[in-house]
Amino acid sequence: MRGAMRFLSDQALERLRGGLKEPDLGGTHYRLLERVASGGMGVVYAAEDVRLGRRVALKVLDLPDASGELEQRLVREARVLARLEHPGIVPVHDVGKLGDGRVFYAMKFVEGKQLDHTAGMKSLPERLRLFLRICDAVAFAHDRGVLHRDLKPANIMIGPFGEVLVMDWGLAKILREGERTREQEAGIAGTEVVTAGSTSELALAGQSRSAGQTAHGAVVGTPGYMSPEQARGDLERVDARSDIYSLGAILESLGRAGPVQSTHKGKDDVPKALAAIWAKAMRAEPEQRYSSVPELASEVSSYLDRLPVGAYRENVLERAERLFQRYRVAILLIAAYLFMRILLVVVLHR
Repeated sequence: MRGAMRFLSDQALERLRGGLKEPDLGGTHYRLLERVASGGMGVVYAAEDVRLGRRVALKVLDLPDASGELEQRLVREARVLARLEHPGIVPVHDVGKLGDGRVFYAMKFVEGKQLDHTAGMKSLPERLRLFLRICDAVAFAHDRGVLHRDLKPANIMIGPFGEVLVMDWGLAKILREGERTREQEAGIAGTEVVTAGSTSELALAGQSRSAGQTAHGAVVGTPGYMSPEQARGDLERVDARSDIYSLGAILESLGRAGPVQSTHKGKDDVPKALAAIWAKAMRAEPEQRYSSVPELASEVSSYLDRLPVGAYRENVLERAERLFQRYRVAILLIAAYLFMRILLVVVLHR
């Protein structure tokens, strides 16, 4: 099946979508409001759930699907999301078929901006705290046996009240055998979402893509954020450490997104310890990366708390600077106290 799939550019997908009308919501309890966004195989619409009087998002299959494979993939994505009940993952409310025969699923309507549109407006500590919340959602998914496989800033939404949501689980992979068995019983197993991604394939196709776009055709993931094993199409080696690589790439983008308030920076104007963390997360060999998302998050937390970072060996001066930054208030208070004592001694002995 993989060998028969061809690369489709974004322009080609949009032309295919142009031939399809707006979804027919007749017979459902949803009322169409507006088109919000489009993805690899579906368009997201804002709709009103007339029964509950709330705004929801409907993801609707919007490409020709004679084989039924895309329908299975969309249902599979809904099922994956339904089992991941976490504050950092968008909940699914409903799944079914519309009056025009297209498959859809309904989910919470998310208001906010993509991470890459907001990161530059925040300080480094704020960006790193956002990153820790992303890690928390991904770690939860891993604990439930689900890989995301397309983590990138464009798939992270920041809500108006600081909510952090990991979006677009269309490329998710089920790791546990028990989960795969349930997928088989549902008739949707064995559907590997394959997307083009290697530089050579994109060049041969005569298309240009930004690193933030999910490619379509041969390799799972997004260029610039997918791990080397994903870029090679070596799906047997794809595991939690592949998502860790993507998280490392996100961490690097956050580390470079705005001004860094630190006296000790590397040649690229970023803290060396922080750069060492994302470098370890993005090692070429999976065995050399962090073994789990909580381990990566722990390193970032240590950096935020001005504690030693395992990925970086600091020298004596760097250690002294870190300790001063960590205990700045106490050190300054002690220094002020000693200065006043010395001044008092000098005055009394005149």
